Amino acid sequence: MKTGLVLEGGAMRGLFTAGVLDVLLEHDVPFDGLVGVSAGACFGCNYKSRQPGRVLRYNLRYAHDPRYCSLWSLLTTGGIFGPRFAYYTLPQHLDPFDIAAFDRSPMEFHLVCTDVLTGQPVYRRFDRFREDLYDWILASSSMPVVSKVVSIGDQRLIDGGIADSIPLRYFQQQGFRRNLVVLTQPADYQKQPLSYRWFIRRNLRRYPALIAAWEHRHEMYNEELRYIASQQAEGNTLILCPDATLPIGRISHSRRLMRQTYDLGRSVATAQLPRILAFLSQENNPPQQTQHV
Repeated sequence: MKTGLVLEGGAMRGLFTAGVLDVLLEHDVPFDGLVGVSAGACFGCNYKSRQPGRVLRYNLRYAHDPRYCSLWSLLTTGGIFGPRFAYYTLPQHLDPFDIAAFDRSPMEFHLVCTDVLTGQPVYRRFDRFREDLYDWILASSSMPVVSKVVSIGDQRLIDGGIADSIPLRYFQQQGFRRNLVVLTQPADYQKQPLSYRWFIRRNLRRYPALIAAWEHRHEMYNEELRYIASQQAEGNTLILCPDATLPIGRISHSRRLMRQTYDLGRSVATAQLPRILAFLSQENNPPQQTQHV
């Protein structure tokens, strides 16, 4: 039975996920595949390259670097997270992504983007490194309005969370029958409708299908929450999430909050490690409830 990791996004809330993944890496917990959305893809690729600590390290190091994340970057590059610096210079030169380890790992790596012309999800699989991996991670992580649309071939792409925030169904369709889902919101979270539709409609007026997808995102997201809960009840899915709203927002320059959020992820994973191992190794061991601390 193929086992999978399903990682939602959340920008800097993804440091919670990074903490979870580092604990799993340190204990050599194997998975056959991983699918990440936005920050889930950007941070999750380090699981296949087996680089625990890397996500926290470079976020702490560049927390106040305007090239990494800043209004200056938004005004000068079109992305609040500097696209060239954060997605190319950093992994290629400053804190190198381990391409050789990524290629050695048998794990499948999947990510999700949104097609701005259709508003539909676009899925991409990487078993081995290719240069366009950086392009796809950038596209998956590019938040609308504060990021440019990313062109890859004839596709125009943006943040995968708009179209498929928690792609458990997709991974099940790929043959992954036993999945660990890591969320960055607490168990009782429900996404609310957009409160600034006029702003979205004005800034994305060239992409009506994307606007429609974003305006209905809360419905899609909440339905996905219900679905993963039903799958956990059936025993083929295990959910890890924080106990309460994380102390960090989508964007933050606070090293203290970054480390605190990362440590919360580590705490959840450490506390639930025996249950995670049992879940992955036993086909008939249904979880009893959503796991959080």
